[in-house]
Amino acid sequence: MEAAQAGWSLGASVALVSMSTDTIAQMSCNPAIGGVGKGQIVREIDALGGFMGQAADATGIQFRMLNRSKGPAVWGPRCQSDRHAYAAFVQAHLASRPGLAIIQAQATRIIHHAGKIRGVEIVTGTHPSDGSPDNTPSRLEELTCRAVIITAGTFLNGMLFMGQRSWVGGRIGEQSARHLSSSLAEAGLQIGRMRTDTCPRLLAESIDHSRCVRQDGDAEPAPFSFMTDKLTCRQVPCWITATTPDIHRLIRDNLDLSPIYDSRVRSVGPRYCPSIETKIVRFADKPSHQVFLEPEGKETKWVYCNGITTSLPEEIQDKMIHLIPGLERAQIVRMGYGVEYDFFPPTQLHATLETKCLPGLYLAGQVNGTTGYEEAAAQGLVAGANAALSLMGRPAMVLRRDQAYIGVMIDDLVTKGVVEPYRMFTSRAEYRLHLRADNADRRLTELGRLTSLVDDNRWNRFQQKTQTVELIKNLLRGIRYEGKSLDDWLRSPEITADWLMGLKQTAELTDLARRHSQAFETALFDARYAGYLQKQENAQRHLQDLEGKLIPQTLDYDHISQLRYEARQRLTDIKPRSLGQAIRISGITPADITVLAVHLAGKSHRSRTDGSTS
Repeated sequence: MEAAQAGWSLGASVALVSMSTDTIAQMSCNPAIGGVGKGQIVREIDALGGFMGQAADATGIQFRMLNRSKGPAVWGPRCQSDRHAYAAFVQAHLASRPGLAIIQAQATRIIHHAGKIRGVEIVTGTHPSDGSPDNTPSRLEELTCRAVIITAGTFLNGMLFMGQRSWVGGRIGEQSARHLSSSLAEAGLQIGRMRTDTCPRLLAESIDHSRCVRQDGDAEPAPFSFMTDKLTCRQVPCWITATTPDIHRLIRDNLDLSPIYDSRVRSVGPRYCPSIETKIVRFADKPSHQVFLEPEGKETKWVYCNGITTSLPEEIQDKMIHLIPGLERAQIVRMGYGVEYDFFPPTQLHATLETKCLPGLYLAGQVNGTTGYEEAAAQGLVAGANAALSLMGRPAMVLRRDQAYIGVMIDDLVTKGVVEPYRMFTSRAEYRLHLRADNADRRLTELGRLTSLVDDNRWNRFQQKTQTVELIKNLLRGIRYEGKSLDDWLRSPEITADWLMGLKQTAELTDLARRHSQAFETALFDARYAGYLQKQENAQRHLQDLEGKLIPQTLDYDHISQLRYEARQRLTDIKPRSLGQAIRISGITPADITVLAVHLAGKSHRSRTDGSTS
């Protein structure tokens, strides 16, 4: 969705091809958006003109700000979404974009010639072998285009697992994309395999909530989108229960029935969202693990069991569920299952998410080895924008590590690669004090405007907020109490907004806080972190110096004799765009960077000398 939206916003002619147009934006796993690190990414997507934040605000059924007990830099907005309403909202949005074509078909082959993208081969209709009751005759067609973005999720050669059973599919009840991977391999891409699991779903009315702990949303929920003034939805509660030693014993006794442990599935699953089988093995000393019972929507009675993703056999899942407190009589409406799929190691990509082997071919989402809707949406936006910018002959949009969590993620992917599904955490960012959720618009909206992703409405709103933030900051600097400005007082962690509002001198400030809560929050956080931010800005300037020293993509590292053999190999494989990216490559030392910098400086000098002579 974000890839199509970004390309369309820049004026490109866009076709979104999906095997099922009814399942565009379907939440395959937990129907939730955001969290720590992930919530910051959603705000960044929104600041750049993306749509995920607005969709989350419009269809969320519970909103919580995670990590409130810690500093604002690591607060993470999260919402439980209405699965069906979210997909319907996104589909309606895409359908309303004039010039954005939505085509129900399977992409089977990338067409390229002489190192350039020429089009995509698609198959419309179905085959009887697909297992579909609709045997509409299939038809082979070609879409002519100059850029292609692959956002195939778990569908490339997808295989589903449940106990001893396995079958072809990209998602339960949906077919796998069985032809595209071979076409991409022929184009020069290396392919790997990854896996993930989902959990059982229960019927809400069959749960004994009296045995669970209630978890409500925030009394004053914070929206994701900077375009949303206030959330007024009726929130629904979630519930918490936990596994027991009896459940752990049951799982341990039946590990040989899990496809993860019987050698049928050899691919790597997500470390930070592991299956319940993996938890039992990895944390053998823990007597229980929390299970969050999260409604999938207001109009559905299905409940998602967050915390017990599994691919165990149905009979074991049935026993496991009915041993959990509160679920003794629960009715299971869908069993958990695992999915294994093709991905492409992301070191094969430039920071624009364009493949190194074929200009015009971009990859985004789980095909790059990531996990999560938020990480996928961010990649889609970047790939969609850069594909359109490239076709227009405009400079690429590359986000820095000190500029956005999106920049951190993409740099991690293309520089370090992945050995397991990648998930964003605030701890991955060196400049997380600067990369707060509240200031994503101030970090990125101007860039979005320069790139043409941000429309007039968002830009005008951003300018108004920026002016309000400066007004509040001036008041904080100008109002004094006991010889110190309020700006100075805020650097003490015990000083709260309520304390400020209690002072007689702050009537104007209180009024601004009431009318412009987002701007007030940002101004307060800026004041609180001012000292720390100054230190980070010094480090950022050094990073920006290195990032500004670009390396020609045609540079032959084998001809730099002073470079170590390993360094030449790693630099040739990754093809870093700058000295900043080069220094983050595993195996590259500061001494290697010095040699490279001296070589580039000499080359630049020779180029200037040659130019002046001519």
